[in-house]
Amino acid sequence: MSQLLKKIKRLIIKGHYQFTLKAETELEADGLLIEDALESILNASDIYKTLNSKHPSMGKKEKLYIIKSFTYDDILVYTKGKIYEEERDIQFYILISSKRSM
Repeated sequence: MSQLLKKIKRLIIKGHYQFTLKAETELEADGLLIEDALESILNASDIYKTLNSKHPSMGKKEKLYIIKSFTYDDILVYTKGKIYEEERDIQFYILISSKRSM
């Protein structure tokens, strides 16, 4: 397991995460709970893919991490998120999509 995934899992365990409204909407549309997305991330053995992106409003570069893993009920969930650091505050933002993988 990569150090980066360990960092993401530790942020989740400490409660340092936030879902965007879109991610919550997509979870609900797929009949999933926030807990399902969190279980999936905590069960992941690796980061599926890393994307280079630009922040839509600021235009600065950022990395997005795609994690695909199963919940305890064997549901494959796809999440996309980023680590956000500002001074001493570090959060894992789950954004863009968080849904049942097809």
